[in-house]
Amino acid sequence: MQILDTHLHLVYRPQFQQPWMAGFPAIDQAWTAQSYFAEAEPLGIVGALHMEVDVVEAQMLEEARFMGTAHPKVIGAIAAGRPEHANFSAHLDALAKMPHVRGVRRVLHTMPDELSTSALFVDNIRLLAAQGLSFDLCVRANQLHLAHRLAAAAPDVQFILDHCGNPDIAGEGYAGWKTGLAQLAGLPNVAAKISGIAVNAAPGWGADTLKPYVEQVIENFGWDRVVWGSDHPVLRLNGSLGRWVEASLDLTASASEAERSKLFYHNAKRIYRLGGQHEAGRISHRDKA
Repeated sequence: MQILDTHLHLVYRPQFQQPWMAGFPAIDQAWTAQSYFAEAEPLGIVGALHMEVDVVEAQMLEEARFMGTAHPKVIGAIAAGRPEHANFSAHLDALAKMPHVRGVRRVLHTMPDELSTSALFVDNIRLLAAQGLSFDLCVRANQLHLAHRLAAAAPDVQFILDHCGNPDIAGEGYAGWKTGLAQLAGLPNVAAKISGIAVNAAPGWGADTLKPYVEQVIENFGWDRVVWGSDHPVLRLNGSLGRWVEASLDLTASASEAERSKLFYHNAKRIYRLGGQHEAGRISHRDKA
């Protein structure tokens, strides 16, 4: 089973600063592509997309640019951005000169709910469509209605819901999450990423712990609108890369090979508009989804 990791956080120091990581000492260090692929390749991971690491704002463009040459198997990047700012269009123009950039993310789960509801934010998100860029939605389970509102207001933009919408697995927060997830899945321009949920589970989690959540995501979005991500190194707060890959394979063991290859490989190439080669330099430039 070939796997494309659509959610790899690469941390390069001292080039870039990630102040939020000081609150998580277990992972507050450099995490390079070389060290990741030494662990990932034996697990079947053949390429990865860098997911922005919420570096300080002044370094956002440089982080995105750097990831184009970080490693041959880093086949693209989702860049950081601030759609709440009036100069966001200029930021997009700069990203458009980086053909390895496939999308943009603004972390929302730690921000006030009203951030994503302003007219400026919504208008700026709509600009992504003209650049052929997607938007990764990183929200809490109780913010899924905000994700729906934003995605509905920008129907020409491809959205990807990170971490299954962050259900509170340890707190048994299934019911409320399930309702919001189903509503969001009703929008055809939204896909879901099976990633990050182990961090929301209690220590000692296993495939059975995560099964109801993964099955619910696939039931709502279908096999054509799901991708897989590691959330490395954040996943190390409550697991390991090998443990997450093993659990993911166990959770999909009853699916057909065609279905599994969609989740682990082919959907990522289509949804993030990746070229045929596992090389950043060969990603086609701004091809429309």
